[in-house]
Amino acid sequence: MVALLVSFMGCRPTQKTLEPVSYGDFEKFVQATAYVTDAERYGWSIVQQNVFDFEKMDGANWRIPDGKNKVVNKKLPVTQVSYNDAKAYCNWAGNKLPTYEEYWNFVENDTRPMVYNNNAPISPIDQVNILGNVWDITEPLEANQVRLSGGSLFCSKTTCHGMDKSRKLIVDSETSNVHIGFCVIKEF
Repeated sequence: MVALLVSFMGCRPTQKTLEPVSYGDFEKFVQATAYVTDAERYGWSIVQQNVFDFEKMDGANWRIPDGKNKVVNKKLPVTQVSYNDAKAYCNWAGNKLPTYEEYWNFVENDTRPMVYNNNAPISPIDQVNILGNVWDITEPLEANQVRLSGGSLFCSKTTCHGMDKSRKLIVDSETSNVHIGFCVIKEF
């Protein structure tokens, strides 16, 4: 979690945090709403093995991100979710997705260790830098042009280099993958 303090003239200061959504958070949402993700509706999703190798995997969804193994650590970031799924979660939780610029404003002060260049598996959200670990879905500025931010465990300077703010990776609103998750902005 990374926080910013925002103050408006004549208004009480508002603190905002950027928080990765964990498997446990998403599970509570699904239990409360009976929501079905895009990957579940399709019956398959993409499972990335590294930057270059991937496969279409039947049964891959947020519960079974690699199509084979159930998630056992509820502190892992939820993955195999699409923009549509992230928006449904935000509507339920009363939060919002960050824009690409907001995302980078929050993460610039996160000094925790980064997961990238295959130096660790996807790690619990409370132990690692928001930047890296999994790509994060951001609020698009243009319809169906969802920009991913932050890179993932597969990124390095010689491959996708997602930890570079100038890197541009666009997906559609239904795309999910084993290394795509999302963060939300919370105000309090």
